This record gives sequence, structure tokens and C-alpha cells, in this order.
Amino acid sequence: MKSPTEEEFEESIKELSEYKNRLEKEVITISQKLKMPQTKIKSIINSHQELNQIEIILSKLYKQKENATSKLIS
Repeated sequence: MKSPTEEEFEESIKELSEYKNRLEKEVITISQKLKMPQTKIKSIINSHQELNQIEIILSKLYKQKENATSKLIS
């Protein structure tokens, strides 16, 4: 199995980031409709399991992309 290209990393990161942003907006919108305080909304976002998982995956993708790019340069 071949390694992903830099473009594939970029596309994956872009799509996952967009999904994360949409999910955060949904949580904020619903919370605001329920008239929740801003501190509670931030707490919900920070403890949201799926958002946290996406953040971990994005971090791993950035590291993999960085490693793949540095291997190409060496």
C-alpha cells in the first residue's frame, strides 16, 4: 500500500476541518436556541466526544503530513 500524497493529506484535513466546523456551529445554534449561557456552550463543545475525536484525528493527520513532507525533502 502506497503512502498518501501531500494533496491527499490536504484534502482529508480540509474535509475533516469543514465537518468539525459544521458540527460546532450546529451545537452552538442549538444551544443558543435553548438560551444557554456562553460558558455552558463552550463547556459542551469542549466535552463533545465527536469533536474531541476529530481534533485528535486532525492532529495525527498534520503530523503524518509533516513527516511525509520531510521525507520528500530529505
